[in-house]
Amino acid sequence: MTAEIRFFWTRLNANYWFYPALFSILAALLAVAMVAIDRAGGAEMLSDYEWIVPMRPKGAADVLILMAGSMIGVASTVFSITLVAVTYASGTYGPRLLTNFMEDKGNQLSLATFIGSFVYALVVLRSVRAENETPSTGADAAATVLPGFAPQVSLLVGYALMGVCIGVLVYFLNHVPSSIRINKVLEQIGRRLVAAVRKTYPVEDEFGDAREPEGGEPLTARDTGYVQLIDFQDLETMAREADATFSLRVRTGDFVHRDLPLMDVKGADVADLEEKIREHFTLGPTRTPAQDPQFLIDELVEIGLRALSPGINDPFTAITALHWLGAAMSDLARRDLRKDVCSEDSDDCPVIPCPDDFSHYAERSFGSIRSAVATSPNAAKVMIDALEKACVPLTHRSRIEVLRDHARLLMDQARLALVGPDLKMVEDRYRDFEAATAG
Repeated sequence: MTAEIRFFWTRLNANYWFYPALFSILAALLAVAMVAIDRAGGAEMLSDYEWIVPMRPKGAADVLILMAGSMIGVASTVFSITLVAVTYASGTYGPRLLTNFMEDKGNQLSLATFIGSFVYALVVLRSVRAENETPSTGADAAATVLPGFAPQVSLLVGYALMGVCIGVLVYFLNHVPSSIRINKVLEQIGRRLVAAVRKTYPVEDEFGDAREPEGGEPLTARDTGYVQLIDFQDLETMAREADATFSLRVRTGDFVHRDLPLMDVKGADVADLEEKIREHFTLGPTRTPAQDPQFLIDELVEIGLRALSPGINDPFTAITALHWLGAAMSDLARRDLRKDVCSEDSDDCPVIPCPDDFSHYAERSFGSIRSAVATSPNAAKVMIDALEKACVPLTHRSRIEVLRDHARLLMDQARLALVGPDLKMVEDRYRDFEAATAG
C-alpha cells in the first residue's frame, strides 16, 4: 500500500492541472483569511505608515479587476506558449518526450501562480462594498471607519502577489526556451537515468548471479496494459502469510494482456490469492519512469535515432545521447543487478523478481541505436569511445566482453554502411579500442 500511495502521489503531481488546482484552493483560502483580518480591524494598523496610501472602494475594485484580468490573460499566454513548446518538442524529439514537458515543474508552477493570483483577486473583489462619496482624512483610512468596505490588507497582499507574478513571468520566459534546448533535454533524461540506476541497484562492485525462479502454478493477467508498478512490499507480506514463494514473470514496463502470466506461485493455491495479488500490479496505457530505468534508456535511444535519420541528419545530438548512454551503462556495469525487493535484507525473500541481466541493458541501449550509428562516422567513433570509457573502471571480465561484443557488432555494421576514409577512420578507432580493452 505504501508503494501504491507513493505511485499515486507521483502520478497526481505529474498532471498538468494539479498545481494550478492546488494553488487556486490555497489562494481562495488566503483571500478569505485576509478579508477576515480586514473586517476584524486589521487595517487600522496601516494608518501608522504614511507611505501606505489608503484606497477607497472604487479604487480597490478597479485594482482588483485589473489584477484579475491581467492574470487570466497572462495565464492564457503561458498556457499557449507551453503548448507551442510541447508541440515543437514532441515533433522534434519524439512523442515519448511529451510526458517530460507536461510534467515540467517550472511550467506547472508558473501557470499555477498566475491562476492562483487570479482566484485571489476574484475572491477579494467580492468583499468590496461601494461607499457614498464623502471626503476622508488619513486618520480615517481604516477599512472599518470609511464608508463602504475596501480591504486594505488584502490589497497589500495582492500587490505582493503581483510582484511575485512578475518574477515568475520573467523566469518562465527564460525557462521555456531553455527547457527545449536539446542538450538540456538530454541532460535531464541522462541524470534521471543515472539516479534511477543507483536507486534500483544500490550495491556497487558486487556481481552476484540473480536468483533463479522456483516455478509453481502460473497466475495470469486479466487486464491489458503496461505494468506501471509492482508493489513488492505487499507481495512479500502476502507471500510470508501464505508461506509461499512468488516468482515474477514480468518486470515494470512490460506489456501484458489477458491470460499472460504475471508470476508463478509455489506453496499455495493460486485460486485463493489471485484477486489480492492482481491488486499489487498497476496496469496503465503508458509506461512511466517509476521502477523502469529502461523507459529512460528508450528515450535517449529515440532521440539518437531521430537525430541520425536522413530527414534530420543531426549527428551531434546523437553523440550527446551516446555520451549519456555510456555514462549510464558504465554505472550499471559496476553494480549488482540483483534486486533486493524485500523490506529487510533477507536471504529467504519469498518474492523473486524477474532477473535483470547486464547484456539485456546493453542491448537495449547500444544495440537499439547501433544500426543508425553505423551510418555516421562521427557517431560511430563516439560510440566506440563511450564503450571504451564504460570498460575502463570495470573489473568484471564478462561485462567487459559484453561491451566488446557491441563494439565488434558496430564495426561489422559500419563496414556495410561506410566506405573509403570514413571507414578507415572508424576502423583505426576500433583497433585502439580492442587494444585498450584486451584482457
